[in-house]
Amino acid sequence: MANDSELFRTASELQATGYHRDGANWVRGTEGNDPRRYVPFYEAKMITIYDHRYGDFSLAKERTDADYREIPSPPSDLLSDPNFEVTPRYWITEEALTSRLKEKAWSHQWLLGWRDITNATNQRTLISCVLPRVACNDKLLLMMPDTDAAQIGGLYANLCSLTTDFAARQKVGGTSFKYFTMRQIPILPPNFYTEPRLAFIIPKVLELTYTSHSLAPFARDLGHDGPPFAWDEHRRAHLRADLDAFYARAYGLTRDELRYILDPADVKGPDYPSETFRVLKEKEIRQHGEYRTRRLVLEAWDRMEANGEFTAMGM
Repeated sequence: MANDSELFRTASELQATGYHRDGANWVRGTEGNDPRRYVPFYEAKMITIYDHRYGDFSLAKERTDADYREIPSPPSDLLSDPNFEVTPRYWITEEALTSRLKEKAWSHQWLLGWRDITNATNQRTLISCVLPRVACNDKLLLMMPDTDAAQIGGLYANLCSLTTDFAARQKVGGTSFKYFTMRQIPILPPNFYTEPRLAFIIPKVLELTYTSHSLAPFARDLGHDGPPFAWDEHRRAHLRADLDAFYARAYGLTRDELRYILDPADVKGPDYPSETFRVLKEKEIRQHGEYRTRRLVLEAWDRMEANGEFTAMGM
């Protein structure tokens, strides 16, 4: 955000020099007449778990840079439009982006990253997201696994799970989630992902992630050639609950241990002094009249236990 700031261009600067919008990008002239293309510059506050369209600078009122700590999220009607993409504060040349990715030998047309700024007492601590092939600021950290796309899809679901987040909360001592912290997080190895397990995980990851055309390359790498999936809050909550139950089992937790992670008071009683996801619990009680995540995850666990899904996947 400092050393490379000379690369940044605002929408007004680009428009003043003859560029026009082409989807999320800016171009000038006819194709081939001007090779320069400006691509979005994402900041960490623009993403959240399973959502690369979380923060939109176009919805924020004019303010100073110091006041852009948070930006509004688009409403559901915009997220339901697969052509909609959030607007960043800046754009940079595609040439600069391509050069940086080439240095890292990253060939996918999408990225996997997480937020640096966080806290162990937030709604979630480890906030990871698959995002389009865009430039990223220094608070949106990236990982570039040298493995196939399906295993990266499993890794992504692993990073987004509540069980992994619970472990991450034991590691974060301040407000930063740097690379050295990520290296301490217990992550399931690539050989965990057998065909039956991937058959369970990947369709859910796809539906949660591929909600706009900008992530078509991610979908294609996972073998999906169809259109983006509909943004349905109710269904998304159930898909996430299924994945949370799956990863709790994958880490070897019992049902009571999962209950503890979701809400220690549910296991130890209302006077128990510890807490895990209190902010998430209180938010859902305000929004839904109940701690919805807890109910859905435990229902998913019970269903998968009863119908033999866990056993079929060797868990």
